[in-house]
Amino acid sequence: MYTEFYNLDGRPFQLSPDPQFFFEASPHKKALAYLNYGISQCEGFIVITGEIGAGKTIMVEHILSTFVGRNLVAAKVVTTQLNADDLLRMVAAAFDIPQEGTEKATILKRMEAFLVDNLQANRRVLLFVDEAQNLPHGALEELRMLSNMQVGGRSLLQIYLIGQPEFRRTIARKSLEQLRQRVITSYHLLPLNAEESQQYIEHRLKHVGWQNDPSFGPHAFRMIHEASGGVPRKINLLCDRLLLLGYLEEKHEIDRAMVREVVMDMHTEGSAPALSA
Repeated sequence: MYTEFYNLDGRPFQLSPDPQFFFEASPHKKALAYLNYGISQCEGFIVITGEIGAGKTIMVEHILSTFVGRNLVAAKVVTTQLNADDLLRMVAAAFDIPQEGTEKATILKRMEAFLVDNLQANRRVLLFVDEAQNLPHGALEELRMLSNMQVGGRSLLQIYLIGQPEFRRTIARKSLEQLRQRVITSYHLLPLNAEESQQYIEHRLKHVGWQNDPSFGPHAFRMIHEASGGVPRKINLLCDRLLLLGYLEEKHEIDRAMVREVVMDMHTEGSAPALSA
C-alpha cells in the first residue's frame, strides 16, 4: 500500500526483528562492546537487559548474522516457563544434537562430546538465551552446570542471557549466588534519545530507498520520540501507522497534526497503551 505510494522498496517499520535494519545507536554500541568483551573472555555468562521493544532481539540477530564465522558456533533459544530438563532439550536441539526420546544423562554426554569436538577444531561455542526473565530457578541452575563444562581448564560453552529488566532482580537472589559469580559482564540497554530516534527513523527509511518522500515537518520527529519514549519497537509501530495515514490522505509530509492524530487513535483503540499522549 504505502510502499508504492512513497516509492519504497519495502516496509521500513516492520515489527519482526530483521538484522538488516540494525541501527547502532549509542546504547546498542555499548551493548555490543560488552558482548564483544564477553566473547574475548571465552567463559562465563554475559547478561543484557532492556525494556520490551528496546532492541535486544535484533541485536542478537545482528551478532548471529555478522560475528559468527568459521571459528564461532552459535545457537539461540527463546525461553518460556521451561523446567531444567526441557531447557536442556531445547539447547541440544538448537545445536542439532539428537535428544528426542533420550534420557537426560545421554543428552549431557552428547552435549559434552559436541563441545569437545568444537574445542578440538578450535571453534568457540556460544549460546544465546532470549527472554531469560521467564526461566525458573532450576533452569538457570541447569545453564550454570552447562557453563561449568571444561577441558584442561578451558571453558567449553559461553552463555548470553538476554532479558527484560526484572531478570536483573532474578539473578540478584541469594539462591543464585553461584551463577551471579560467573557473570563476567552485564549491561542494561537504554531507550534512544531524541536525536537517536530521528537517526533511527531515517536509517530504516533509507534502507528501503527513501528519497525524502514523505518528508517530516517541524517537530514531527520530536513528537514521535516523546510519544514512543525512544523505544524502537514503539517507534516502528507509530511510524508504520503514520505512513499508512499519509497514504490514505495522499500526503507527502508527516506533520505534527498527523502524529497527534495517530497517537490519539492508537490510544482509543487500546493498541498502544504505552504511548504517551
